[in-house]
Amino acid sequence: MTTTEKLPSRSENFSEWYNQLVLKAELADYAPVRGCMVVRPYGWTLWENIQQALDRRFKETGHVNAAFPLLIPMSFLEKEKEHVEGFSPELAVVTIGGGEKLEEPLVVRPTSETIIGYMYSKWIKSYRDLPVLINQWGNVVRWEMRTRLFLRTLEFYWQEGHTAHATAQEAQEETLRMLNVYADFAINDAAVPVVRGQKSEREKFAGAVHSYTIEAMMGDTRALQAGTSHFLGQNFAKAFGIQFLDWNNELQYAWTTSWGLSTRFIGAIIMTHGDDQGLILPPKLAPIQVIIVPIFKSDAEQGPVMEAVERIRKELGAFRVKVDDRAEVTPGFKFNDWEMRGVPLRIEIGPKDVAQNTVALARRDLPGKAGKSFVPQEGLAARVAETLETIQNSLFERALAFRKANTYDPQDYAELIEVVQKGWALSWWCESDECEARVKEDSKATTRCIPFDEPDGEGKCIVCGKPAHRKVYFARAY
Repeated sequence: MTTTEKLPSRSENFSEWYNQLVLKAELADYAPVRGCMVVRPYGWTLWENIQQALDRRFKETGHVNAAFPLLIPMSFLEKEKEHVEGFSPELAVVTIGGGEKLEEPLVVRPTSETIIGYMYSKWIKSYRDLPVLINQWGNVVRWEMRTRLFLRTLEFYWQEGHTAHATAQEAQEETLRMLNVYADFAINDAAVPVVRGQKSEREKFAGAVHSYTIEAMMGDTRALQAGTSHFLGQNFAKAFGIQFLDWNNELQYAWTTSWGLSTRFIGAIIMTHGDDQGLILPPKLAPIQVIIVPIFKSDAEQGPVMEAVERIRKELGAFRVKVDDRAEVTPGFKFNDWEMRGVPLRIEIGPKDVAQNTVALARRDLPGKAGKSFVPQEGLAARVAETLETIQNSLFERALAFRKANTYDPQDYAELIEVVQKGWALSWWCESDECEARVKEDSKATTRCIPFDEPDGEGKCIVCGKPAHRKVYFARAY
């Protein structure tokens, strides 16, 4: 598959547009194992930039990184009833090792609460040992039946934070602090507007007391759970004996949290910002921020053009810059190629630009003439910085406007079922499992979150008409 092949239209077939774009932009490819993916260098560099943006924030909030085993004894998962019930259908289990049947099956980690809980029970003895604030970067396996590159794969990459605290209040504060870290990253680095809120009992993490989420609207108006943070109470502490002597020399169970964000977020970036020409990557995360395309027709033109290109490349050393000096393809091919890959800014330099001491700038977020300008070479670094910031802000504002335009306030149940086929609904809900299940059965929409920025007052449940104290987002989701 080459980038010269035209993508399907987003409006006609969003799903196929997404699938082909991931392959054509060389973000990932299908692995020989069903449901797994190979993340290609361009996609991995994007993930590394996401990692760096998050890791910096984690360390600023006092967290440290560690590594825990990939294999977990089956008995560990069985210690927390809700946890094992929630993950049982998704488990990959190892029963043979070194050619012999294992005494106890080992689970390839779907998440690490259990094994980390076991280790915390060894390390935590006194209130002086708390809080423990550890994050892990790694991979996990969940045996998904329906998979899609980045969005839902059998194996995926992520970070998982696991913390232990002396009081419920500290643990709850940590849970919300990390959700806010995710929201800050999504908004300011990925230019993805997200709604922060609480998951329903039905949708919460298996074994959590409360689960919180950042939800994002994709370009087809479906919702994507982009990051989650869980207040685990004392559930895992009691299951694994995480106890400490408090200030009064009395034995207490710790309060724990867990929180994670995965390579699924790459899917969020693709589907939030992309267009029919391909990716549009936010400048703060783009593997290549500026692509320089030299244009010349003869050896006589090549020398001065390449001299200017090399000088400008050095001047733009503060940015992630690449020069496309491929001789076997045309400038037009290069333009389309880098548009497909979502590079935020293109600089074109030809003989006329050399003579006039100018360059052509082309913004990826504004295709065609609207995004093209001719600027002096002098002071180019400052102009590039300013343009990249403008692109970053423009992408966020455009995505936010799209979400607002596709969020509805239905007046009755029939209208709710209608609008969730084309967007999100924010409606009063009595918080009953029955009403939640009815909406899902009738429309395939689920509750996404009860938003933090709740409107004041009370209303009637959009489903049953009973008194309701909180509104919830209903939407179809990935």
